[in-house]
Order: sequence, then structure tokens, then C-alpha cells
Amino acid sequence: MKKLMTLAACAAVSMAQLSTAQAADVTFAIGQSGDSTMVYRLGLRSDFEKSWFQSDIGRLTGYWDAGYTYWQGDDTASNHSLSLAPVFVYEFAGENVRPYLEAGIGIAAFENTELESNDLGSSFQFEDRIGAGLRFAGQEIGIRAIHYSNAGLKKPNDGVEAYTLHYSMNF
Repeated sequence: MKKLMTLAACAAVSMAQLSTAQAADVTFAIGQSGDSTMVYRLGLRSDFEKSWFQSDIGRLTGYWDAGYTYWQGDDTASNHSLSLAPVFVYEFAGENVRPYLEAGIGIAAFENTELESNDLGSSFQFEDRIGAGLRFAGQEIGIRAIHYSNAGLKKPNDGVEAYTLHYSMNF
């Protein structure tokens, strides 16, 4: 729990520094893990405010994402995690609706090293994600696959995946 609180403090300080120039977006997600554990996520996001490779087709941009995830297992296997990740987004051009693809690699800390039948090996995990969705009128809806693993830093390294539907809105 001490590791989780340390990561929470670091994530809060990082997001506060990132969002001083702009308001942060709030993200809500719901889904399931590969073992059918329900996943509920609340996130805070701060855009990079930069674009690369802008053309008539679209542009590359991104955001910082800090999140809290509740993994609702059976009575003894629930878990909590905190994460922080830079995410790169290719946003396709559009007037009212802009489709996008995203990918990112960040870090996470889990309260417990066990989640359902998975032994994560350590509280520290890497977070790899891919996703797709639509942006419109200051909002976003999409799907996302996120994989957590300690990259073999500690054995065992079962890892876990979460597949979610997410919604985000600008503030």
C-alpha cells in the first residue's frame, strides 16, 4: 500500500504540473480483464499541446494520462492500481467527428501482486496500450486494450490485460 501511495503522490504532482497551462480532461472507462474481472477506471489527461506530421489526412499528437483502476475480482481477489503514461495519438482530419488511433507505454503500481489467477510478480508494472475511437464536440468515446507486465524484472510475470470502453470530456 505504501508503494501505491508513493506512486499516487508522484502522479498527482506530475499531473498538477502538466495541467497548469490548461484544464485536464476526465476519462471514465469500464471493461473486463482477460480473466473476466470487471475493470473500472478513472483518469485525468493533459494534452501535449503539440502536433507533428500535420497534413490533409490528419496529425500526430498526444497526452499524458494518469489513472486509478479498480479491478473487481471475487471476494478475495479485488485489486487497485495507479498508472501514468505518455500516449501518442494519430487523429484523422474531420470537421465534426475525428477518428483516432492511439498507443502508449507507461508505468503502473498495483496494490497486490495477485489478480484472479495471475501472479504479477511485483507491484511495479509497465502499461502498454492501444486504442481507437472518435472525438467530437469536446468529447471522446473509444475502445482500448491495456497490457500490464513487469517485463521479466521479477518472476513470475503472468501479466494481465484489460479491454475497456472509455469516455472522456473536456473541462
